[in-house]
Amino acid sequence: MTRFYLLMCVLGTALPFSSFLPWITTFGFDLPLIWQGISHPLSAFAWLDVVVSALVLFGFIIVEGRRLRMTRLWLPILATCTVGVSLGLPLFLYLRERHLNETINAKSDLSFPSIN
Repeated sequence: MTRFYLLMCVLGTALPFSSFLPWITTFGFDLPLIWQGISHPLSAFAWLDVVVSALVLFGFIIVEGRRLRMTRLWLPILATCTVGVSLGLPLFLYLRERHLNETINAKSDLSFPSIN
């Protein structure tokens, strides 16, 4: 699954930016134009869906990460804030899967004493 999550990280970054970067190069960071686009009810629906999803993801990252005693929980939160849920979620799942695999490997090393 770790390779799948990494692939989703790449896609989760590349696909949104493939639409966003051409728009930014054309219009720049024109905040009134951005707010104008959000003011349409359909756009507002999509933005609010993303905001709620991001908040849920932050909660999941914090609670699950602390439960598993993971480190670097700031990384998927930063990825969500800079790129979006499309990067933050697969990045957290990758880090979680890797942490679980390392934990399982560490426990199995302890349970089988070496014969010297």
